[in-house]
Amino acid sequence: MKNILVTGGAGFIGSAFVRRMVSKHPEYAIVVFDKMTYAGNTDNLIPVSKSQNFQLVQGDIADREAVRSAFESYGIDTVVNFAAETHVDRSILSPDAFIYSNVVGVHILLESAQKHGIERFLHVSTDEVYGDIEGDHLSVEDDPFKPNSPYAASKAGGDLMVRAYHVTHGLNTVVTRGSNTFGPYQYPEKLIPFFITEALEDRPLPVYGDGLQMRDWLHVDDHAGGVETVLLKGKAGEAYNIAGENQEHNIDVIRLMLKLLNKPETLIKYVPDREGHDRRYGMKCDKLKALGWEREYNQFEPAVEKTIAWYKENEWWWRKIKTGEYLEYYKQQYAARLAAASS
Repeated sequence: MKNILVTGGAGFIGSAFVRRMVSKHPEYAIVVFDKMTYAGNTDNLIPVSKSQNFQLVQGDIADREAVRSAFESYGIDTVVNFAAETHVDRSILSPDAFIYSNVVGVHILLESAQKHGIERFLHVSTDEVYGDIEGDHLSVEDDPFKPNSPYAASKAGGDLMVRAYHVTHGLNTVVTRGSNTFGPYQYPEKLIPFFITEALEDRPLPVYGDGLQMRDWLHVDDHAGGVETVLLKGKAGEAYNIAGENQEHNIDVIRLMLKLLNKPETLIKYVPDREGHDRRYGMKCDKLKALGWEREYNQFEPAVEKTIAWYKENEWWWRKIKTGEYLEYYKQQYAARLAAASS
């Protein structure tokens, strides 16, 4: 392993992985391959932009010629695939893009990886492929897939395609499935940065349904560390959960952020729920821990507090995002719901 293609490396989790690998592993050449959609942001890569072992290439994983050119131009021997459409709300509004990137794009990457004799192909997935879980069950890697949103279904399709290329063609593949991730540089459509930046401006906070949906929260640096561990130590053909082991109800997370921001809970507005909204996710990650992975952020509240501090100190990063396309999406997603809201 020498030349690593990191697809989607200008996105939230991908850029955290790139920053980590560039600084920790100067022996590897890190080539970021990113379509630069609304969620791709070169500002995320400023900390490593002048590093000798870093290169940025704009390209779409569903473009065969662009993928082939990247593989051959940079002598790629390893792929880490973060490239994906990721937001459930957007997948309900416009599912076509999710099938295109998360299934077709993964297939094209795998096809190219096989043809070029790639040493290792790591595919980054999500806990949402397991679907809504009941009681006190925690998902393990061989649980059946039960995706409930177009996003989750498209990610499950990508996972299965990776498995097929390992079984059919002997490609050295590994898969990671991360829980809900938060931290610096996260596009402000996602729950934590959305509510932080909205609350900073004293805007109403639209909470879906009763707010009692439960998610397992994982700091982005720990997610990136989990991917690094699987890349270097994971067994071919295996999947590994990356769990935060911080299960919290959405409404409790929102109230915590308001407390840390010294903002009133009167900003909360309960709005009609999202279609097919899963109530609970949670995973075990014993397989990953057995490889030696440990979290840096073991306590949720201090990690949220540190995240809030980053968004307060880096308004330059998110204010220019919350314009144009973002405002159109916000209006489409929340205007009618807020009109029907209750406090």
